[in-house]
Amino acid sequence: MQLVTYRASVEAEARLGAIINDLVLDLARFGETRGVNLPSTMLEFIDLGPTAVSAVTALISSAKGVFPIGSAVPLSNVKLLAPIPRPRKNIFGIGLNYTEHVAESAKSLDTSAELPRQPVIFSKPPTSVIGPDEPILHNAEITKQLDWEVELAAIIGTRAKGVSRDKALNYVFGYTVCIDMSARDCRRAGQWIYSKGQDSFCPMGPVVVTADEIPDPQTLDLWLTVNGVEKQRSNTAFMLFKVDELIADISKGITLEPGDIIATGTPAGVGAGRDPQEWVWPGDTIIACVEGIGTLRHPVVAA
Repeated sequence: MQLVTYRASVEAEARLGAIINDLVLDLARFGETRGVNLPSTMLEFIDLGPTAVSAVTALISSAKGVFPIGSAVPLSNVKLLAPIPRPRKNIFGIGLNYTEHVAESAKSLDTSAELPRQPVIFSKPPTSVIGPDEPILHNAEITKQLDWEVELAAIIGTRAKGVSRDKALNYVFGYTVCIDMSARDCRRAGQWIYSKGQDSFCPMGPVVVTADEIPDPQTLDLWLTVNGVEKQRSNTAFMLFKVDELIADISKGITLEPGDIIATGTPAGVGAGRDPQEWVWPGDTIIACVEGIGTLRHPVVAA
C-alpha cells in the first residue's frame, strides 16, 4: 500500500490517504462509509500496530475500485506533503554507509578512509522536514557549500528495544525517499547536526510504501540529478550496514518507537567528493528517486 499525507486545498487540513491508481482515497472518510473508525494522520495509523496495514488493505480491496462520493479525489488535484510532516523525534541519519562514499568523503572532508566498524549515527530535527516540491533553503550567510544526498528512509512501526538482526525488519512500517541536504562548511568540531539539520534540509516523500510491498529493502536502485544531470546512481545492496543491521544496532541503546525514521545513508557522487567540488545554489533543481517508492523534486531558493 502507498500511503500519503495530503491537503485537498490550501486551507484544508493535512489528511492521510492511500493512492489507488490515480486517486487519493481518504482513509478516515472511507472508513466512515464502512462503519470502521480509521485515523486521519500517518502517525495515528502507524500507532494502530502491525495488523492495521493488512486490515485496511483488505477493506480497500472489498470496495473493488468503487469508492463513495467524497472519499476519493484525483491525485492531480491534491498537494502531497511529507508523509510525516512533523516527526515526533529527530530523524536518525547514517553517515558513510556506502563504500565509495567513504572514499570520496575522506578526500575532501575530515573523515577517515577506513570503513566504519559500526554505523555512524547523527540526527536531523523535525523542523528540517519538507514535503514534495517544497523549496530547499540556501542561506548564503551560513553556507557556500550546500550538498545533496539521496537516501532510502525506513519508518519504524513497532517499539523496538534490543532487537536481533534476524527479526529487525519485522519492526519496519514502511519506506520512503529522503534527501539529506548538507551544508559542508557548517560542521562544528566533527559534529554534523548543524550542517545537516537546518530548516528544509530533510525533503521526504512522496509516499510511504508499506513494508509488505518491499520485503527486501536491499535491492532498490536510487539516483539523484541536479538540473537534469545525474550525480548519484547506486543500489541499496551496496550499503555497508543493511537496514536490519541499523535497526539492531540503534535499538541496543536507543529505544525505537512507532514513527521513528532512519535515513540509511547515501552512495557516492555527492558534490563534496567531486573534482572540482560542486554545490547547489538558488535556481538549481534537485530530483531524487528510490526504485519502487517514488521521486522527489525540489527547487533551491535563497533563504
